[in-house]
Amino acid sequence: MRADPNIVIAGAGAIGCFVGGVLAAAGAQVTLLLRPRVAAEIHTHGLTLTDFDGMAQKVSGDRMTLSEDPACLADADLILVTVKSGSTAQIARLIDRHAPAKCPVVSLQNGVTNVVTLQRLLPGRDLRGGMVPFNVVPMGQGGYHRATSGDIVIGAGPDDLGALLSVPYLRVRESRDIDAVQWGKFLINLNNALNALSGLPLKAQLHDRGWRRLMADQWAEALAVLRAKGISPASTTPVSVGAVPWIFRLPTPLFTRVAAQMLTIDDQARASMSYDLMAHRPTEIDALQGELIRMGAEMGRRTPVARLVAELIETAEIAGQGLPNLPAAALRAELKRTAARPLDQQA
Repeated sequence: MRADPNIVIAGAGAIGCFVGGVLAAAGAQVTLLLRPRVAAEIHTHGLTLTDFDGMAQKVSGDRMTLSEDPACLADADLILVTVKSGSTAQIARLIDRHAPAKCPVVSLQNGVTNVVTLQRLLPGRDLRGGMVPFNVVPMGQGGYHRATSGDIVIGAGPDDLGALLSVPYLRVRESRDIDAVQWGKFLINLNNALNALSGLPLKAQLHDRGWRRLMADQWAEALAVLRAKGISPASTTPVSVGAVPWIFRLPTPLFTRVAAQMLTIDDQARASMSYDLMAHRPTEIDALQGELIRMGAEMGRRTPVARLVAELIETAEIAGQGLPNLPAAALRAELKRTAARPLDQQA
């Protein structure tokens, strides 16, 4: 790795633009491989980066290289993959075609199957999983707001990429057990779909005990499947993964006090799946609830919460009407109806 590496953000959306912009503001050489709409926005307005803690940075468009051509990967010294799960195979083929063989590749994506896909299509490379704990809100006109707290974690490897990527306002650390870290984030990301169904900002959803009880049931269902599969997810908060359902079920005043020790979140935060539905884009439901349903089926375990949530999100995608704005009571009632059906009629 040379002293001033060219860091290519492959598929720069909200996370990619925020991470790339903070790196560029700190003096790093950054290339954003992005869609024409996003490129035009940054050319016109630059990047305005803010966060829950009062950070504010302005990065001009000429401070970075903006490219819509995957051939820009040929000049990469380090690639950060930030595409949606459904585009992982496509970006892997582009990396294989254009990027130098010795260029490390780090996945900063949701889900746990993306690294497997990258490894299958990019054999022999320094390829690492990663976990982005924070939420980024696209504000329009080149504005991106980090609305929750946390540090990025990536897999450990031969070069200290964590130190290379750690700059003011962005901390990246390495872990030798990145799989466990990613499974811990997987549990958290299962709420993306519930948040989208609610139509609420994350903070408002977390203050609604009905939604928290659904979050608790979904978490407990998923954790039971993971443990049956022999997977031990690592906590990404100061609280153990086993204690989270109990915390979600607390009365709201008690929950608020405990949650304040776990995560900082501001009023603007929404899950990425909410923005997908609002923009009429495909969601990552198959990489989240879909993966859990498949794992449960392999072991003969029912996953009624995941199945209902997946069905509702898929219906919302087809409807194309944006956020469903469902009440938590409606999901609870449907779960009760499902439980009351004869076993041979249950999915």
